[in-house]
Amino acid sequence: MVDSETIEAKVSDKKEKIDEKIDEGKEKIDETKEKIEDKKEKSKNIADNVMNDLYTSIDEFKDYIKNMQKSADKKYADYKKSTVQTLDIDLVETKDIYYIKAAVPGAEKEDVLIEAGDNDITIETTFKPYIEEFAEDEEAELIASSIKSGRCVKTVRFETSIDLENITAKFSNGIIIVTIPKLIIPKHKVNVE
Repeated sequence: MVDSETIEAKVSDKKEKIDEKIDEGKEKIDETKEKIEDKKEKSKNIADNVMNDLYTSIDEFKDYIKNMQKSADKKYADYKKSTVQTLDIDLVETKDIYYIKAAVPGAEKEDVLIEAGDNDITIETTFKPYIEEFAEDEEAELIASSIKSGRCVKTVRFETSIDLENITAKFSNGIIIVTIPKLIIPKHKVNVE
């Protein structure tokens, strides 16, 4: 028979070996956990860098689009300044009179020029851009502009001659009403001999 001390020694040896194996397993688990945490941290850093790069690219793209829009708006504003725009009008004809209603919003009566010829009339004014009202504020910038600015002219040609002496114009609230009588030339009978 095996004595109890031998059994206890063997059990103790086995227990130590098992404890060593458990400790080795724990060390391996801890090492694996560290490796996983390192990989997780590296992955997180890579993901953060990718997201930061993406946000930076998006911000740069937005700035590029804004600069393109500003450039296009400036070119359009320059184009509007260099071209003559037309005024918006309504033209009505009766048997003896032509009526013109012209919209000149924001213009002063003194800034409107009306000239008439034998069978035409021209209405002209210059609209100041709204941004000019902010000339003292250096930070003011034009974001959108669709209101007419610059020199605006409208010429209307009539089929019949007009009575230049009796043309009248009235200005009220940015609207000009021009009354243009037709020239009635009396017919003369010619005697045939």
